[in-house]
Amino acid sequence: MLSGFSLANAQQTQNVILVTLDGVRWQEVFTGADSTLLFDPVYSPDTSAARKNFWASTQQQRRQLVFPFLWNTVSRQGQLYGNRLKNNRVNNSNPFWFSYPGYNEILSGYADDRIKSNDKIDNPNTTVLEFLHNQPDYKGRIAAFSSWDVIEAAVNEKKTGIYANSGNEPIPSPKTAADSLLNSMMSTIPPQVWDKTVRSDFLTYYMAKNYLLQNRPKVLFMQFDETDGLAHAGRYADDLRMVHAVDAFLADLWKTVQQIPQYAGKTTLIVTTDHGRGHTPKATWKGHGTKTPDSYQMWFAVIGPDTPPTGEQSGGPVLYQNQLAATVARLLGQDFKCEHPVGPPVLTVLKP
Repeated sequence: MLSGFSLANAQQTQNVILVTLDGVRWQEVFTGADSTLLFDPVYSPDTSAARKNFWASTQQQRRQLVFPFLWNTVSRQGQLYGNRLKNNRVNNSNPFWFSYPGYNEILSGYADDRIKSNDKIDNPNTTVLEFLHNQPDYKGRIAAFSSWDVIEAAVNEKKTGIYANSGNEPIPSPKTAADSLLNSMMSTIPPQVWDKTVRSDFLTYYMAKNYLLQNRPKVLFMQFDETDGLAHAGRYADDLRMVHAVDAFLADLWKTVQQIPQYAGKTTLIVTTDHGRGHTPKATWKGHGTKTPDSYQMWFAVIGPDTPPTGEQSGGPVLYQNQLAATVARLLGQDFKCEHPVGPPVLTVLKP
């Protein structure tokens, strides 16, 4: 096996941005809007506007309306995994199919049965962020921004010292006009009505972007949450609008990093989700978890200098959420090992 040193020299990726869209189904990613929800006034009160914004005659057109960045850029320059209609499957390996178990699995590469609630309990497992943070090249160069405040526990900010700005947390010791403006917006805009521990995703994005521009982290984790909250509230058209907005954040982020010498041509972006949702009957879209069949089904996308531009994947072995942590490390030329088992990296995201 190649050493970490030789792997790093063979690869161009020097930075990784990991992004999660909470509770976004593979069905919307690969087939676009679901007509049974989009045209039902219970889930989309303004059905004419919903049709205008998100409906087209083919799945390919519909998915592009919802996720233009994923389908105009990532599909042409990177890879997308999880279209079960093409027998390409990505699953949770944890048995719970909801948020904290999923985030632990993404970050630690390990499905831990001890993490079986969404309670804000510090993660007992070593994450790939901590593994990297403990190496001299990455010390102090890793950050996490999340709309949901439990993510700072999933990252275990207290133990690791990794900067995690989560929930309704302002920017500490603001130094610039942008810092002060974001803090003013944070104090003015109320948290989400369905969960007071969740802030607006646009605040999370612009706080993370502001941090990137000022501090140049080598690894940045971003978690968006409204995509799940709107689904639980049964607001399908609004949920698609939020997903579309996050896709626009990703497009802006990708454009931004290509204009910064540290990042341009040296950065890999990974986009994924913590769990799926129900699909049949249609009302089960509002939920997930073990009582909601198939909500273990997920997806991910990768774009970067070391990832072959093979687009939408078909066939192949079943992949698991626990493989993403080691994939992040491998993209950086590292072999993620720690006190618990770790899923193997997805080697197809790397050039042979």
